[in-house]
Amino acid sequence: MCMGSSPAPAPAPLPAPAPPAPTRADPEVKKAKTQNKQRAALAAGRNSTIVTGSQGLVSESTSGSKTLLGA
Repeated sequence: MCMGSSPAPAPAPLPAPAPPAPTRADPEVKKAKTQNKQRAALAAGRNSTIVTGSQGLVSESTSGSKTLLGA
């Protein structure tokens, strides 16, 4: 019996183990992947099909001079 000293505190409990990491085969992962693809496709919109600006073509043609077919 020691006088004046308090007992040592109990050690802290160990943290709970982490849940397993999701894999590519999980249905939630597959669903998220398809949703991300759909969002990206919708965000692209018509930007990939519009080649000119609002002014149209402003530069000269670089194809050369006109020729007759078969000549």
